[in-house]
Amino acid sequence: MRPAFGGPAIPVGVDVQVESLDSISEVDMDFTMTLYLRHYWKDERLSFPSTTNKSMTFDGRLVKKIWVPDVFFVHSKRSFIHDTTTDNIMLRVFPDGHVLYSMRITVTAMCNMDFSRFPLDSQTCSLELESYAYTDEDLMLYWKNGNESLKTDEKISLSQFLIQKFHTTSRLAFYSSTGWYNRLYINFTLRRHIFFFLLQTYFPATLMVMLSWVSFWIDRRAVPARVPLGITTVLTMSTIITGVNASMPRVSYIKAVDIYLWVSFVFVFLSVLEYAAVNYLTTVQERKERKLRDKLPCTCSLPQPRPMMMDGSYNDGDVGELGHYVSENGDKQDRMMVQLALGSERGSGRRKNQRYVSMRIDTHAIDKYSRIIFPGAYILFNLIYWSIFS
Repeated sequence: MRPAFGGPAIPVGVDVQVESLDSISEVDMDFTMTLYLRHYWKDERLSFPSTTNKSMTFDGRLVKKIWVPDVFFVHSKRSFIHDTTTDNIMLRVFPDGHVLYSMRITVTAMCNMDFSRFPLDSQTCSLELESYAYTDEDLMLYWKNGNESLKTDEKISLSQFLIQKFHTTSRLAFYSSTGWYNRLYINFTLRRHIFFFLLQTYFPATLMVMLSWVSFWIDRRAVPARVPLGITTVLTMSTIITGVNASMPRVSYIKAVDIYLWVSFVFVFLSVLEYAAVNYLTTVQERKERKLRDKLPCTCSLPQPRPMMMDGSYNDGDVGELGHYVSENGDKQDRMMVQLALGSERGSGRRKNQRYVSMRIDTHAIDKYSRIIFPGAYILFNLIYWSIFS
């Protein structure tokens, strides 16, 4: 039976020293911690006379013969007391009946995580201690020295998280069938390191979006070049999205990384649709030009090309005809001025005659606008995204 059975509640002080924070699992939503759990109470039945006022220390074998607090971990999944080389339990009894009961435990407990800002998130987890059988009328569980009751090792570190703060709290917990219980909380806040996700997720996704823009500078008639480029970027974005979600729990809300990846996927997909529109409009335009060419008399068509002599002589009429060539449907075309230096020897001196020939660059208006709209919209999205979530 507990000390002072039938009388007031026995106060049991608790302090904890965290040895290590072993792992944080996003998939299982839990954490694993190794700690030293110590209880302090007074049992006058264990007092003994002593002239030196020295305490007596025992191992775990005596624990089975006396009353000890029945503290358990609320919401724990797995826990065990270390037993190498013997059970890691210590019992120290003082002459006046005060008792120190210490054990080394590894516990895996549940942690409710919110991934709405993942991977730019912070998580707060709690390890909860409570008496299993004794209500607050029989056992009063409290932190022995307030926040000083929790000690941590300065060397504790995690690969993906920065441990920001440990602190303690306490409150009453109510069960409808048994009553009120004292509950103690070990709270700690974790902030996720972003650098890993920048290298593995954000940077590759950004490069894929930028790679999809290359097709805007490729000639619209180069179908074997533009189509595989668009399909490759779409499949790569799909692989990145699948890889990220494979290491995450299947939550029913949107995460911050999902917003970035899916917006990037939309940009890549729109670049493929952009070429589909360009190719379709080009086909329609060529069909109209072909019908118009068939209706016009032969004298209105483009002059027949004349062969250029191998000795370098060039007919001025050829230059004039090429220079004033305009498409038959009257559309304005982009022109690139190519300077041709035609040299001919006349008399005793050498005189250079320069002619300018106009040549068309086959660029569609949609491609020209896309070169500006797509990068500008993606930069604006990044500014808004990082200002909200960072």
